[in-house]
Amino acid sequence: MARKKANYPLIEGLEITTLAAEGKAMGRWNDVVVFVPMTVPGDVVDVQIRLKRRRFMEGYVVNYVKRSPLREEPFCEHFGVCGGCKWQNLPYEEQLRFKTAQVRDQLTRIGKLTLPEIAPCLGSAETRFYRNKLEFTFADRGWLTREQIASGEELEASPAVGFHIPGMFDKVLDIRRCWLQPDPSNGIRLETKRFCLEYGYTFHNAREHTGFMRNMIIRTASTGEVMVIVVFGEEDRARREALLDHLSERFPQITSLFYIVNTKLNDSVGDLEPVCYRGKDHIIEEMEGLRFKVGPKSFYQTNSKQAYELYKVARTFADLHPGDTLYDLYTGTGTIANFCAARCARVVGIEYVPEAIADAKVNSELNGIRNTRFYAGDMKAVLDDAFVAANGHPDVIILDPPRAGVDEPVIEVILRAAPERIVYVSCNPATQARDLALMNEAYRVEAVQPVDMFPHTHHVENVVKLVRR
Repeated sequence: MARKKANYPLIEGLEITTLAAEGKAMGRWNDVVVFVPMTVPGDVVDVQIRLKRRRFMEGYVVNYVKRSPLREEPFCEHFGVCGGCKWQNLPYEEQLRFKTAQVRDQLTRIGKLTLPEIAPCLGSAETRFYRNKLEFTFADRGWLTREQIASGEELEASPAVGFHIPGMFDKVLDIRRCWLQPDPSNGIRLETKRFCLEYGYTFHNAREHTGFMRNMIIRTASTGEVMVIVVFGEEDRARREALLDHLSERFPQITSLFYIVNTKLNDSVGDLEPVCYRGKDHIIEEMEGLRFKVGPKSFYQTNSKQAYELYKVARTFADLHPGDTLYDLYTGTGTIANFCAARCARVVGIEYVPEAIADAKVNSELNGIRNTRFYAGDMKAVLDDAFVAANGHPDVIILDPPRAGVDEPVIEVILRAAPERIVYVSCNPATQARDLALMNEAYRVEAVQPVDMFPHTHHVENVVKLVRR
């Protein structure tokens, strides 16, 4: 028997009063919080509820009664559908203001911390075309928007190359122009699609696990170098080489051209080996005279120019002296470690991913840096009292963990090591607040600097300086 459809209400004249988590905004109806994506404070809207819980509801706008004076016209035709850049309709100054407030709220509400005055969120000089890496997905049937369906036109879903619709692994929106990555990113994607359609290449079907074209990753470096990785769903040498030769000829800007054959049931390629088809096996990023080798699997901050600003904040907070020993935990490819190495006696970096540590060592060699040591392994297993005894007591520790934050056993080792200063760089102020609370008895927060790495999104990086009590 078919499930009875929920009878969700239509709320008329809801006033949006504030921004909320995950890029949403909210108002109140009969003392119940109502989350409404793609709205801004000051909007008055009619909202169709699609999700109802005891303490909150969520819906989508069916009519604007009044538009907020804060509202800006989104610059991207795909706004509201692809799931990215959810704050295009909000002035950038307001985005920064909310990100500062978000950091303050999470550090005080979750961490229960006594804070100094929080510096305003450091804005990105570039708010469009700022990303150096994007991944696109091929799909045999593109997503039709609500507006297209409502138009009443005879529509047939056609192949797409673009981004997944949020929460839908098999739905891909065809992207005509993306404002996130500089040229030649859009041109490479569009020409790949045109070529594949002209010559009958099949696109991926995520449910049936069929199709030749699967994914494409484009990396654009601040040096002007370009890496393209094409992921094929099956082996077909003739078709593969025809496409790669065409891209190489059509876009001489491509300095590193790779391919991967992925026949698995998921899109992850971390366990697969990219094959360098043409050009170098890496691209080069530059920062303050330092050169960083970025391979097809390397992690590098996706906003190159703003990464420089972020690392300058971290280095300033570290307040390094010539005789200091610095531990850079979750070092990745050693970017922060190498960036700080000239200011101290030695740097010890730890990272879980062996390939990243290999890159970190190469980057030290590339820049003639000889006072770094890097270790690969699970942080909980590597960082213990014996490791500290063997590698020297840290005067300063920089933490840059993943979104989940720092494991409690690692914090316990840090507290026993008792460095004079800790700099905590976080992409998730909520888990950062949790971790800071565990260190609060031994360390006080001396400075807080939010940094906007991802304009037009709700994401915010935050740097906190801790000083031993």
